[in-house]
Amino acid sequence: MKTLDRWLTSPWRRSAAAAVAGALPVLAFPGPALWWWAWLALVPWLLLACTAPTWRRAAYDGWCGGFGFMLAMHHWLLPNLHVFTFVIAALLGALWAPWGWLVRRLLGGAPSVRRVAASLVVLPSGWLAVELIRSWEGLGGPWGVLGASQWQVAPTLRLASVGGVWLLSFLVVAVNVAVAVLVAVRRARVPALAGLVATAAATSAAWLWSPRPDAGERVAIAVVQPGIVAGRDSADRRFDREEELTRRLADRDLDLIVWGESSVGFDLDDRPDLARRLAALSRETGADILVNVDARRSDKPGIYKSSVLVGPDGPTGERYDKMRLVPFGEYVPARSLLGWATSVGEAAGEDRRRGSEQVVMDAGDGLRIGPMVCFESAFPDMSRRLAADGAEVLLAQSSTSTFQHTWAPEQHASLAALRAAETGRPMVHATLTGVSAVYDANGARIGAWLGTDASASRVYEVPLTHGSTPYVRYGDWAPHAALLILAAWAAAEGARAVRLRRSAPRPPAPPARTAHGSEARPGH
Repeated sequence: MKTLDRWLTSPWRRSAAAAVAGALPVLAFPGPALWWWAWLALVPWLLLACTAPTWRRAAYDGWCGGFGFMLAMHHWLLPNLHVFTFVIAALLGALWAPWGWLVRRLLGGAPSVRRVAASLVVLPSGWLAVELIRSWEGLGGPWGVLGASQWQVAPTLRLASVGGVWLLSFLVVAVNVAVAVLVAVRRARVPALAGLVATAAATSAAWLWSPRPDAGERVAIAVVQPGIVAGRDSADRRFDREEELTRRLADRDLDLIVWGESSVGFDLDDRPDLARRLAALSRETGADILVNVDARRSDKPGIYKSSVLVGPDGPTGERYDKMRLVPFGEYVPARSLLGWATSVGEAAGEDRRRGSEQVVMDAGDGLRIGPMVCFESAFPDMSRRLAADGAEVLLAQSSTSTFQHTWAPEQHASLAALRAAETGRPMVHATLTGVSAVYDANGARIGAWLGTDASASRVYEVPLTHGSTPYVRYGDWAPHAALLILAAWAAAEGARAVRLRRSAPRPPAPPARTAHGSEARPGH
C-alpha cells in the first residue's frame, strides 16, 4: 500500500490511474456485458478520490475519472470523430469534478459513522445529478447511464418499472459506496452493511409487490434487416433488398412489418414508384409496413428522418418526424463555433430538421404503436410518454451501420429492454444492419437477436399487455428525490458550519493602550 501511495504522488500517474478507474464500469455494458461488475466497478475510483491530499486533487480525480468513463463508453466514435472524441470526453468528464470533491468530503480522512451513513445516499444522489445533466440531448443524451448495465437482470428490471433506469443507477452506486467503505473504513462497517441489506430488501420488495403487466393477445411483428448495402446507388439497392426480404413474409398472417432507420432514402411524394411498391408489399403480406424515410421533404424545406406507415393503398398519413437528433451525427451543436468538426471527422455536413411532437399510430386492427428513431430509445421520457398516450408496442428504428464492428450495436439494442421494463410495454428494436431485437413487457428477450452479420427478415410473436407501471404514472421521481437529498445535505452542512463558527472560541482582544502609549494590564 505504501508503494502504491508513493507511486500516486506523481500528479500525472494519479491522473492516469483515475482515468483507468473511471473506465472500468464500461465492462458491465455490451459487448463484455459483465453486468455483475457494475456493482463493484466504482470502488477503485471511490478509493482514489477519498484519499486525495486536497479537495482540489479530489475534484481533479473526479474529472479524470469522468474523462476515462466517457472516452471508454464512446470509444467507437474515434474512427469518425477522431480527436473530437477526446474533446467531448474531457468536457463531459468535468461533470464528475464536483462528485470527486463530494467523495473526499464524505469519506476522506477518518470519517465518522454519521458521514459514512450520509455517503450511502448523498454520493449516489450526486452521481444521479451528473447523469441527469449529461442526459440533456445537447450534451449527447443518456447513453451509458450506469443503471442500463442491468438490462439482462430480471430483478433489477422490475425495479426499473418502479423508478426507471435512474433508480437502478442510484442503487448500483450505493452498493459501490458500501463496498468501498467496507474496504477502507473498517470501523464504519455497520452502516455499509445496512446499505447492502437495504438494497437487497428494495430489490426483493420490487420483485414481490410491484405490479406486473397483464398479458393479453399476441401480435405477429416482422423485422426486416437488409444488412450492409454500400457503394453507388446504395439507397435503391437497399430498397430492393428490403423488398425481397419482405416478400418472403407473405402468408405469415402478420400484424405489422418494421423496416430500420433510413430504410427509404427518398421522399415518397417525390418517388411515387416506391410508394406503389410498398403498397403492393402491404397487400401481399396483409400487414402495414413502418418504414423510415431519410430524405429532403417535398412539402417543407430541409432533411427529416421520418417514420412513415404504409398500408395497402399507400402511405396512411401516419408520420412521425424524429425530434431528438444525434449531436454531430445529425447536426452540429453551435455550428458557427464547432463547425470545424466536419473537417476532422464525419460530422453532419447539413443539420437535419426536428419534428415537433411524438405520435402514436394506428397500425390496423386496433394495434397502436409508438415509434422512435435511433438514439431516441435512450431517452426514458420518450417511451414513457408514448406508453401514457396509449401505445401498445414501442418501436425503435435504428441503423448503427457506421459502427458495425464495435460495441455500439449491442449497447443500442440492450436499451430496448430497459424501455420495455420501465413502461410495461413490449418493444421492437429494428435496424438496417443489426443488432435487431424484441423484448416483452418485462424486458425479457423474445426470440434471437438478428446480429450484425445477418441479412434477413424474422417474425416475432409479441404478447400485448395492459395496465400501467409506477414509472409511467409517477415519472422521474428518482432523480428528483436525488436532487432533494443533495439540497438537504447542503443545507445541513451550511447550518453545521454556522454552528461551528459561532461556538468557536474568540481570540483574546489585544491589550488597550494608555494615553502615554503603555499597555494597560489587568490589576494595574
